[in-house]
Amino acid sequence: MPKPDLTHFYPLAVCVLTVSDSRTEHNDCSGALLCDALQTAGHNLVGRALLPNNKYLLRAQLSHWIASDLVQVVLINGGTGYAKNNCTIAAITPLLDSTVPGFGELFRQLSYQDVGSAALQSGALAGLANDTLIFAMPGSGSACQLAMQQLILPQLSGKTGPCNFVAHVKHSPSQTCGA
Repeated sequence: MPKPDLTHFYPLAVCVLTVSDSRTEHNDCSGALLCDALQTAGHNLVGRALLPNNKYLLRAQLSHWIASDLVQVVLINGGTGYAKNNCTIAAITPLLDSTVPGFGELFRQLSYQDVGSAALQSGALAGLANDTLIFAMPGSGSACQLAMQQLILPQLSGKTGPCNFVAHVKHSPSQTCGA
């Protein structure tokens, strides 16, 4: 399938996953922040879930989204730190076909400006699995805001140069050249 014309904005199909043992649908402020930011930017929210810190439940949900032709991007918040029960990074890593090391590196660099050396404990990971782009970030609202505004949303726009991830994710027929 031809790649999209990268001079245009294409709304991507995105799922949001919150990993937490304490949050509920009613108090998942970070998940809501991610959904709002995506939709404000013009992307389509096609799925949302909230799961406990259980790597097998996470892998099952992620595998379902990765296998779907309808999901292009997955955003995960929570479960990335060094608490004993946090398992997001361990759950995701075996599913990835390739990693994007720069996401974690840049996230920690930007976090350092706000939280100092505590940024060392900020788990952030990105990669591709079956042409689905996956971002995992800490669950705090400030971490989600930083990741979305400074790193993720610019990379989900075909207009961001000199490069972005739009050309690397699955594409629907309406996103091909000349459509």
